[in-house]
Amino acid sequence: MITVTSTAFEDGSPIPQRYSCDGANLSPPLAWTELPAEVAAVALLVDDPDAPRGTFVHWVVLDVPPRTRSVGEGEVPAGGRQMRNSAGDAAYFGPCPPSGTHHYRFTVFGLRSATGLREGTKLERALRAIQQSAVAAGRLVGTYTR
Repeated sequence: MITVTSTAFEDGSPIPQRYSCDGANLSPPLAWTELPAEVAAVALLVDDPDAPRGTFVHWVVLDVPPRTRSVGEGEVPAGGRQMRNSAGDAAYFGPCPPSGTHHYRFTVFGLRSATGLREGTKLERALRAIQQSAVAAGRLVGTYTR
């Protein structure tokens, strides 16, 4: 199991406005624990399971080198490639619920092999690659209310 943390918010706590569509729309800083030996790449996935039309994916980054243990605010992990999110952009899209409180899952996956997918690959293909290669995972959940 991978432990995921952020200096911006704690697990189960509200995500500061700075990291949402109502603020600077920056990705929050994240850190994760050491990965199992068989991990050859890391994937980051940020999604909202409370979205009205089903889970909305806010950010996907694939093929981060396994020695990486963190990513700074507003950054893409060195060596990682952003895939398209549910809005169709290869970028971070911060919490932006239409109303009420939504839960945002920041999941770090350890992959047994790099996916080799190019920047901007379609979301469905990226999610399938994660599902097929994941050998470990950890999650940090934050909330955001509008």
